[in-house]
Amino acid sequence: MRQTILNIKLREKFIKQGVKMIAPETVFFSKDTKIGKNVTIEPYVVFGKKVKIRNNVKILAFSHLEGVMIDQNSTIGPFARLRPGTIIEKNTKIGNFVEVKKSRLKKNSKVNHLSYIGDSIIGKSTNVGAGTITCNYDGINKNKTIIEDNVFIGSNSSLVAPLRIKKNAVIGAGSVITKNVNKNSLALTRVMQVEKKNYKKNKK
Repeated sequence: MRQTILNIKLREKFIKQGVKMIAPETVFFSKDTKIGKNVTIEPYVVFGKKVKIRNNVKILAFSHLEGVMIDQNSTIGPFARLRPGTIIEKNTKIGNFVEVKKSRLKKNSKVNHLSYIGDSIIGKSTNVGAGTITCNYDGINKNKTIIEDNVFIGSNSSLVAPLRIKKNAVIGAGSVITKNVNKNSLALTRVMQVEKKNYKKNKK
């Protein structure tokens, strides 16, 4: 009951501050949540402890945030999960079904769909393709992935930490990257495609 009353008061407080909520009764705040000006929050968003949001940010539906700072003009979600130790710099996009933990994404970068970013630094104007995973845990230690500015990560890539991808590099889709990548380089790991012509399945 006490938590319900607190959330009603917090919703009223943020609405008075100009926060736009489509369905405020579905949004849950923590008492230490801080929100700037011209922020939009869609339905079914949960704010855990230590969340700070600056101006002109959009939090789309069904997102969960905890221990994160989101800088101005960024968009989060829908269905995004931002975990403690995450910093999202301005003009950044975190899309649907993306999880970010203990990482910094620098300005103008995008992680649009179906990705996990953990223990990482993502440089400016970098694009992380769908299905990309930073493989940060080796069973004993958490390792760091550093991706520099203007990098393009192709879809369905696995980045095995510890790893550094230098600026202007491109990672080909479907790659498993285990070694550092030099600047202005294309890195990819693929098995050659084989095609059997006129193939027929064995009949039982």
